Amino acid sequence: MAKRVLVVEDNELNLKLFCDLLRAHGHEVLPLRDGRDLLAQAREFHPDLVITDIHLPHISGLDLIISLKRDAQLSSVPIMAVTAYAGHGDEERIRGAGAQAYVSKPISVLRFIEQVNALL
Repeated sequence: MAKRVLVVEDNELNLKLFCDLLRAHGHEVLPLRDGRDLLAQAREFHPDLVITDIHLPHISGLDLIISLKRDAQLSSVPIMAVTAYAGHGDEERIRGAGAQAYVSKPISVLRFIEQVNALL
């Protein structure tokens, strides 16, 4: 059964890759390039999973995760964080904000899909 996945990623190539992978596995995808639209779009789309980059322009992925977890309508939606800036303590900070999964870039396609499947 197809699941709905909302993807927040400002890099066009990564956004296309993530969306193509998800669609190839039968999921419906809503791509967003700007995290400022996340809450409004998520309330309309009713995602089963949110995948967000951590380093975004205008608003950080950590702030997005916190906002999702504080929203009564969206707080139960699992979140997978994806970031190229994987430093010491980043995974703990990201999980502490409320993300259930963490994948570093460049992604392993197999690991990315495994994490998506585990969350769905």
